[in-house]
This record gives sequence, C-alpha cells and structure tokens, in this order.
Amino acid sequence: MNLLKRWFGAKASRTPNPSASYQDAGGGIAITTSDQLEEALRTGGATASGATVTPNKALNTSAVYASVRIISGAVANMPLQLKRKVDERTREDASDHPLGVVLRRKPNRWQTPSQFRRMMQAHLLLRGNAYAMIVRSVGKIKELVPLHPDQVECTQNDDLQLEYSYTRKDGRKIKLPQSEVFHLVGLTLDGVHGVSPIAYARESIGLALSMENHGATTFKNSARVSSVLSHPGKLGPEGLAFLRTSLDDYRSGGESEGKALILEEGMDVKPLAMTAEDAQWLQSREFSRVDIAMFMGVPPSMLGDNSGSDSNWGTGLEQKSLGFVAYTLEDWLTTWEESIGRDLIAADDLETYARFNRAALVKGDLKTRWEAYVKGLQWGVYSPDEVRALEDLNPRPDGLGGQYYDPPNTAGNSETKKDDGDEPSKPA
Repeated sequence: MNLLKRWFGAKASRTPNPSASYQDAGGGIAITTSDQLEEALRTGGATASGATVTPNKALNTSAVYASVRIISGAVANMPLQLKRKVDERTREDASDHPLGVVLRRKPNRWQTPSQFRRMMQAHLLLRGNAYAMIVRSVGKIKELVPLHPDQVECTQNDDLQLEYSYTRKDGRKIKLPQSEVFHLVGLTLDGVHGVSPIAYARESIGLALSMENHGATTFKNSARVSSVLSHPGKLGPEGLAFLRTSLDDYRSGGESEGKALILEEGMDVKPLAMTAEDAQWLQSREFSRVDIAMFMGVPPSMLGDNSGSDSNWGTGLEQKSLGFVAYTLEDWLTTWEESIGRDLIAADDLETYARFNRAALVKGDLKTRWEAYVKGLQWGVYSPDEVRALEDLNPRPDGLGGQYYDPPNTAGNSETKKDDGDEPSKPA
C-alpha cells in the first residue's frame, strides 16, 4: 500500500501545473492538449440554445439523470460471477479465484462492489471512458482504485501499447502502464478512446436545460398571466394602489386560498386560455426527452414518457424491458466482461472468465421466473438442486436433488425399444 501513499498521499507540490489541474466549477475536463484548449476558448461547451453543457451539468436534466441511474443501477445490481472452463462443455464456479474477492466483496477500502460498478458505469455513460488503477501485491490484485476520467489521459505509443497519465489534485502527473489500469471503453472511433455521449447529445441536452430554465423563470416571475382585469373607465392612483394590494393579498394564499375575488367599480375578469407558445413549449419538452432517450438507448416510457413515442420497443412493459436488455444493457454487460478478461485476468489463464448472471433480471417477476424453472426441469436443463441454488437455497436434504428428469415426448425412449427381438414394451 506504500504505492498508494506515494501517489495519492504525498504533500501538495509548491508549483502545481495549472494547465493540468484546471477545471471549471461545474466539473468540465482537464485541459491537457492544444485541441482541448482551442475548443474551450471557442465554445466552452456552449450550445446553440445558449446553455453550457458539461457531464455534471447534463445530470441536471431529468432525462439524462434517469438514463444514467437506470443503466448504471442495472449493471451495479446484477450478480457478477467468475467461472472456470473445465472442458469444452463443462463450467464450474471460480469464486475461489483471488479476483473474486475484489469483484464480489471488496473492490477497494471504501467502496462496495455495487458502488464501484455504479460509479464506473456512470463515468462510462457520461464521458465514454472509465478508469481504475490496479493495485497488486505478490502478483495478485488487491484493489481497484477508481480514477476520474477528467484527470486521465490515454495515449497509444508507437509499439501500440497504451499509456495513461493521471493528474493529481495538486497538478502532478503520474504515468501508468497499460498493465496497471482497468479501462472500460464505450463507443469508440479510434479503438482507444471512448466517445462521450454528452458531447454528441450536447444540443439536445442544452435545449432541455434552456427550456427548464425558461419554465422556472416564468413561474418565478409570474410572467404568464392567466386572466385579464378590465375597467370600464379610468382607474385612479388610489384605486390602482388598492387593487394591487388586494391582488397581492389574494395571491399570497393562506386564509384567502379558495375564496372569490371581489371586484369594484364595474371591473370584469376574463380568463386566458393556454397560448400557442405554451403548448409548443410543452411539446418541445416531450420531444427533448425522447431525443435524449434515443441518445442514451433507454425506452422513453422508462423515463416517464407515456405518450406512446416508444412503440418501436414493443407494445407492453415486458416487451419494452426485453428490448432494453437486448439492445442497451447487453452491450454494457459485454463491455464489462471482456474488459475484465483483458485487464484483470492473467493472459495465460485461458480457463477463467467473468459472467453477469442475466437471469437476475427477472428476479422481481415471480411468475416468469418459476415458469422458466418448470420448463428447465421438464426438459432436463436444470436439476432441482440447481434451481434451488439459483434461489439461494441449500440442496434437497434427501440427496435426490441432483437428478435430471427425462424430457417429455422424447423419441427413442424405453417404451419404444425392443428387447432381443420381442415386441415393444407397452406402458403399464
């Protein structure tokens, strides 16, 4: 652990590097290259709507926050198992592998496995990359220390090996070889760096932020009136002051809540219907939510949009859930499994691999889960003890839980076989 103290626990440098440690108050990214500096000077993350969009600010949008929460929560809560390949058709549990303790019990000294996976997946969704430093002792992995993507720069050397530069809070840079970094990569265009979804969805998110600010300002300042008071003549200063005081008391609520407004001097009130601008504003908010859902790969109904705009995902909750698992979640699960095999399992260990238990996705659906178990038992896929293990139960105490049932209607069963030329046996 002295390595961790040397990298993360040393005293602050007296002359920090401002170009490496600079970040804006909203999070932003560290300015490490001339291209990043030029982009920051030209736009600073600004959009055509006028809103500045960074990964942290994007979370202020309900659709972005909900998408990140749903996807990262699914990855965090799904059981992650280590398996060992015995032969071409046989697999066994490999929880005794040293990596099993790190992945399933204690990734580091302050995080639980679900916290670690949720944070890494959130980094992956918001920035396209997620990093963790691999801490080894006597050749075995002891910890995975998460590194913020904004403080990590990944480069590929001439020998095609990757090298990572981590910028500490005091501005000092630490070089890490590829063997010491667990790197999750999202959609990539160069095979090295993940593409940030926020960068491409910036205009949609900026529009959503601008509309939310517009709505909040409207309600704060009461800019949109719901009715008009008309006077048959001219209202004097004293009458105007009295009317303004009466309206302020009426709008303040309290004892006036629900009471009628009394008008004097022949005044009349005319209600105003919703304007076309108001209706367009509501429609734009719905469109913005659907647009962000498309970028993040989440059915709009899972984000609270029940307008029927996600019919392509299916016609029922079950079909939409299956579409979300097949076309969105499966991509991230595969990324985790293959990255673990590449970075955390020794290259000469060809038998051990990581696998998410996707059957846990139907844990909350008791009917579907048990229907699947029954079919698995009938067709000899599962034994009773294997079903009990999936439910976290002990084997059958009578010792008969390990047997497999013969599939029904199987051709060539004992009822159709001949015995030394005799007639086929008939069922009793």
